[in-house]
Order: sequence, then C-alpha cells, then structure tokens
Amino acid sequence: MSFKTITYQTIALAGIAQAAYLVHQIATTGKADKEAMQASLNSLLLLDADNPVDIYGGLSGVKVGLEQLNNQLSQNHIASPEQARYAASLVFLEGKFAEETEMQSTVHNKIKMAQQQSEHFGVMHENVIANLADIYHTTLSTIHPRIMVNGDQSYLSSNDTINRVRALLLAGIRSAMLWKQCGGSRWRFLFYRRKMQIEAEFLLAEIAKSV
Repeated sequence: MSFKTITYQTIALAGIAQAAYLVHQIATTGKADKEAMQASLNSLLLLDADNPVDIYGGLSGVKVGLEQLNNQLSQNHIASPEQARYAASLVFLEGKFAEETEMQSTVHNKIKMAQQQSEHFGVMHENVIANLADIYHTTLSTIHPRIMVNGDQSYLSSNDTINRVRALLLAGIRSAMLWKQCGGSRWRFLFYRRKMQIEAEFLLAEIAKSV
C-alpha cells in the first residue's frame, strides 16, 4: 500500500503544523494544548506504526494541526509568520538530518530507550519529556542553522519550558520525516496547496462526525 497520497501528505503536514503551533504556544504563553502535545510526543515513540494516522493515535490526535494547517492554507497572507517559520525550519532541518546516518542511528537508539521509560511513567511525565528534549539538544540542535525559538523570556528561562519546546521540535522532525516518506516535497506543497487545504477541511469534518 502506498502512503504517497494527498490524505497522508496532509496528515504529515498537519503533524508539522501542530508541533510548530505548540512550540509557539509554549514559548509565548507557557502553556500548550495537552491532548495535542501528548499526541505529538507519542508520535515519536511509535516507530513501527502501520500507517500515518496511527502515528498520531488516530485522526483526532492531529486535529489541532489540521486546524492550523487549514488556517494557514486558506488565506492569501501568512496567518502566523512565526509558526510558518518553525514549520519551514523543521522541514529544512530534517533534510540535513537525513544526511547524518550516524546521528540517525543515535537518535533511533535513544528514542527506543525513551519508549521504555514512557511505559513506566507515561509520555507526559517530566522525566520522559526531559529525555526527549536531551535527544534533540545533543543531536539535531548541533546541526546548523539551529531553530531559534522566540517568545516570552519569563517562560523561555524555565528548564521545564525549554524541555517541552525541544521535545516538540523533535516531534516536528518526526512529522517532517513522515512528510517526506509520504512523497511530500517543497514543489508538491506549492503545486498542491489548494488540494491539501481542501483535504484538511475534509479531515476536520470527519473528526467532527466521530465526536
């Protein structure tokens, strides 16, 4: 079965948009949508999911991302420049990461350890989030240019906030990898932008039906 469909590309893109939104939310308010964050972090630990929907624990797991994606794609101007910058930076960083085979192996092994840790504590436990944050900090954040996160310094000076931001950036990289695996590319985004926006609307309607 091919995952290179508009549906799966839209879901992967929504995963990136969700991570970017949550990073922006935490950096500027100190808070984040708990369910969306849990789904994004869980996507890191599901290394062998059968299809892209399962990676987020079902379509509802990427609802916030679909809303953000629909909002960004349905307007002629960039609705949230900061979130758009984070999303673009994640895709770019994933491209650089794809060239680092040794780093990929390190990240994979460390995520497997985080997987075991989460089985005991749960993915939202501060120790698990700190572990995921450390994976990002010691590997991906060493690739230049680094993703610079802007926000309220009263929040960004907190270790807890920094850990959540880094863990979510790692989740964003996971979604960027999925985007590429599903056939996503810069050109595909440019040429199929409208189709993806329609697909995001359709998927949101499907989530609303199931509630």
